[in-house]
Amino acid sequence: MGEPRFRATYLIETAYPLADAAAALAGEQSTGTFIRLPGETDELLERHAARVEAITEVEPVPTPSLPGAGRPKGADLVRRARVTISWPLATIGPSLPNLMATVAGNLFELKQFSGVRLLDLDLPPAFAEAYPGPQFGVAGTRALAGVEGRPLVGTIIKPSVGLSPAETAALVDTLCEGGIDFIKDDELQANGPHCPLADRVRAVMPVIDRHAQRTGRKVMYAFNITDDLDAMLRHHDTVLAAGGTCVMVSLNSCGLVGLSALRRHSRLPIHAHRNGWGYLSRSPALGFEYAAWQKVWRVAGVDHMHVNGLRNKFSELDASVIASARTCLAPMFAPPAPGFAIMPVFSSGQWAGQAPDTFRMLGSVDLIYACGGGIVAHPGGVAAGVASIRQAWEAAVSGQDLHAYAETHAELRQALDQYGAA
Repeated sequence: MGEPRFRATYLIETAYPLADAAAALAGEQSTGTFIRLPGETDELLERHAARVEAITEVEPVPTPSLPGAGRPKGADLVRRARVTISWPLATIGPSLPNLMATVAGNLFELKQFSGVRLLDLDLPPAFAEAYPGPQFGVAGTRALAGVEGRPLVGTIIKPSVGLSPAETAALVDTLCEGGIDFIKDDELQANGPHCPLADRVRAVMPVIDRHAQRTGRKVMYAFNITDDLDAMLRHHDTVLAAGGTCVMVSLNSCGLVGLSALRRHSRLPIHAHRNGWGYLSRSPALGFEYAAWQKVWRVAGVDHMHVNGLRNKFSELDASVIASARTCLAPMFAPPAPGFAIMPVFSSGQWAGQAPDTFRMLGSVDLIYACGGGIVAHPGGVAAGVASIRQAWEAAVSGQDLHAYAETHAELRQALDQYGAA
């Protein structure tokens, strides 16, 4: 079978010959420099150099997408191609930080390119052996939340910041009374002096426990523990000691090393927020596709990841949102290695109206469907808002028309009237 290798697929854009540009990328990210070195023997290259595995040309572009790229004399075309590069695992070992330095390092600055975007990663099972991966995933999340056969209906504490611990607990009381499954802090609410994490936990958890005694099902609250590493671990322990069932982190703030350390320490599901994703992805000529980016976080050990939502308030198209959600549910490794499937989190302007299209396009109910105004701003109140979401998903899964289903479900009918056409 040979030595194990890991692979990355890129979309490149260049005015240079495609084979030359791909070779420059492979060289920069392995053994190469601008000139052959005395120690760079053929044997070393064979053992450690990256290889260009495939080049598939796609439609060119009329002008360079990014500034600063070189242009060989006489070049009159900016070509694009999908390029797959592979590296021997023996060079870096199964190390996520060093993986990222290899597949997403200096290559973005090479003058041969006016565009480089990491599209996907193919990792050998050694990464599944070196990292614990998701601790709870889909099945464990469902077991803790007591929800089977449908999405977890969730919401976000709003206003994003400004509520005191007592005010937060009062809102949680209303949400639990209304039948919510999942609540999360906003990514902007972590451990500030106005609403410290420990005080928020002490105020919120008795409310959740009281409703759990009433219903037999414990609402999952994702407390935002994003912080410096030592503080983040303490925050986790505070939530755990109080009987909490989830913690949340901002991935781009904590980094791979922070997330990996938290996962090895954690006894709770890790709800991963992707805030900052736009600066990594919004330019089609630069950065990451979600398919590649989410894989490193799954290996590191998150249990839920945000994917945006259909007809959202941001710039992402619906097809991209669904593709992201599918990647979270798709297995990363072939058996007997674990698949590392995680729960995608739909949010951003979601209400009952997007449920049928979400189910039709995704083909699964394994998701957290987080609605803010879609629940709290429902004219019948929070309980009616939660009911409208559940009714919309009932219609979607059973294949019934949303408007027809609303004729016998008042809360859904109110939602359709309140928020507009589905």
